[in-house]
Amino acid sequence: MEAWRMVAIRAAVAADAEHLVRFINMAADDLPLHFWKRSVGPEGDPWAYGRERAARETGGFSYRNAWLAEVEGEVAACLLGYPAEDEPAPIDPDTPPIFVPLLELEALAPGSWYLNVLATYEAFRGRGCGSALLAHAEEVTRGLGRRVVSLIAADTHREALRLYQAKGYREVARRPVVKGDWGVDASEWILFIKSI
Repeated sequence: MEAWRMVAIRAAVAADAEHLVRFINMAADDLPLHFWKRSVGPEGDPWAYGRERAARETGGFSYRNAWLAEVEGEVAACLLGYPAEDEPAPIDPDTPPIFVPLLELEALAPGSWYLNVLATYEAFRGRGCGSALLAHAEEVTRGLGRRVVSLIAADTHREALRLYQAKGYREVARRPVVKGDWGVDASEWILFIKSI
C-alpha cells in the first residue's frame, strides 16, 4: 500500500495552535517568527503571539484554514490555504518590503486556491504526508468551485520543489527574496500553479 494511504487528514481545531505555529514558521524559513518578534517587542513572547493568531476564528493563518495529517495518531504535517482574491488589491505602500515580493507573486494567481503552508515534521518526512495533503488541497479547491491551486516556495526548499513538479505544478514566476535583517539562505521566491 502506498505510504500516503496510511495518512489520516483532519481539519485543524483551535487547540492545534501549537502545531500550527511550528508548521507555519517551518514552511517560511522563520519569517513568521521574525515578524512575531517585531510585533511583540523584546519583552513579548513571539510564539505565544503566533499561537494567538493561529487560534483566531478569522485571518489567513486561522486554524479554520488548516488541515493536519496524522500518521499512527501523531500530528505529522500541515496544509494551510484559502481562496486568493479574484481581483487583488494594490499593495499597500506601508507593507514591509520583506512581504512585497510574496504579495506580487500572489497577485499573479487571482482566483486560485492559495496553498500558503505545506510542512512536515522531520520525523515524518518520506511517509507520503506531502502527497496526501496536496491531494487534499485539490479536493478543497474543487469543492470551492475553483480550478487552480497556487503556491509559493523558496528556491532552497529543494525536496518540496521536486514534489510540486512531480505532482504537476508548473513554475509561473520568480521574485528576489527581500531579506533586510531576516537571516535566510533563500534568494528567490517561486510561484507555482496547477490547473485541476
